[in-house]
Amino acid sequence: MAKVKVFGFSVSLDGFSAGVEQSLTHPLGIRGDEIFQWFFPTRAFLEMLGKEGGETGMDNDFGRRAMEGFGAFILGRNMFGPIRGAWPDDQWKGWWGDNPPYHAPTFVLTHYPRPPIEMLGGTNFHFVTDGIESALHRAREAAGAKDIKIGGGVQTVRQFIQAGHVDEIHLAIAPIALGQGESLFSGLDLRALGYRTVEHAATDRATHIVLAK
Repeated sequence: MAKVKVFGFSVSLDGFSAGVEQSLTHPLGIRGDEIFQWFFPTRAFLEMLGKEGGETGMDNDFGRRAMEGFGAFILGRNMFGPIRGAWPDDQWKGWWGDNPPYHAPTFVLTHYPRPPIEMLGGTNFHFVTDGIESALHRAREAAGAKDIKIGGGVQTVRQFIQAGHVDEIHLAIAPIALGQGESLFSGLDLRALGYRTVEHAATDRATHIVLAK
């Protein structure tokens, strides 16, 4: 049966998964890129940018699992872009340029309607204005027998976990403290929600934890 997963989700030692003040200059918030240092050097990440080379090994393996084999993605609006409020125009088409790395139907949560966008490589952005249940229903229809990834950001992931929709969570815990940012765990009782650790491994740049229920 197809699963709903959060995978490749980085978190600092003090529980933050994004820095403060996300902007065009700081897509992950100020200092947010520090918790993704396990991923950026990998071959999987460089391939997403159309580049060659990169490190292999365990971090790369988890990086590939974070992006490959999904039939649909669900993103919060901040994962699509830094624009707030009503869409001023249709010029912004996401952080990734003309060929985003999703290569599947991708549903963006927003309060403001916008026509779908067809991108290169099979990524089609659909803008969902009626909440997470609607987004998940549409994603299931689009994904068929394949898994669905909740791609972030923090508040979107928290909503899906709290609603009981997420079957697996992979956290890459970076060995740094951000001090401030968007907290992943605040108000989440993962044990009460039924999660248990099913996989764990450590590298020089992160401790990888997979939770399932």
